[in-house]
Amino acid sequence: MPRIGKARDGAEPTSAEQRRRQVRILDAATRLGSEHELARVQMTEVAKSAGVAIGTLYRYFPSKTHLFVAVLLHRLELGADRLPARKPDMSARDAITEVLIEMTRRFVDRPLLASAMLLSNSTAPATVVPDSEEVRRTFHRILFEKAGLDDPTEQDRNAVRLLSMMWSGLLVAYLNGAATLEETEADVRSSCELLLVHLTE
Repeated sequence: MPRIGKARDGAEPTSAEQRRRQVRILDAATRLGSEHELARVQMTEVAKSAGVAIGTLYRYFPSKTHLFVAVLLHRLELGADRLPARKPDMSARDAITEVLIEMTRRFVDRPLLASAMLLSNSTAPATVVPDSEEVRRTFHRILFEKAGLDDPTEQDRNAVRLLSMMWSGLLVAYLNGAATLEETEADVRSSCELLLVHLTE
């Protein structure tokens, strides 16, 4: 399990150059996380690959957990526009189902990176790693937007909250070898059918 380190926020970039530097770090972590298990990804190698000083890396990301939660958030934000939108003849439930199936396929395409991101996010206290809460909000927002739910009800929010936790668990089971991709996708569909039955119209 990665060490979380100090209970402090990472620094936010205040200029375009600092933002570019932060993105280089996220891109470097993505590359290394795709090639090595999380325990073998070294912060010094991330800094070297990104072309920044190790102190700069730790200023933005105080621990490896902070870093890979930020990678998860970055990838969610970058990939949102390429996810399927709800078709006119499609229910909100079916729209969310198709989005989760597509996200599943994207995640398992880089299994080591997926494991690193999910492990980091699942062990990150929101009070220590604020991006973990932002991951949750972004994930829910993407599902609601793709389903065309501009004003989700409390029932919608509760259902999506439970669904997001189930989806993460199903991905972990696949990544750990406990299920095939076919079984995982079938379980995602079943989860949507059970939890989103009120969104079938």
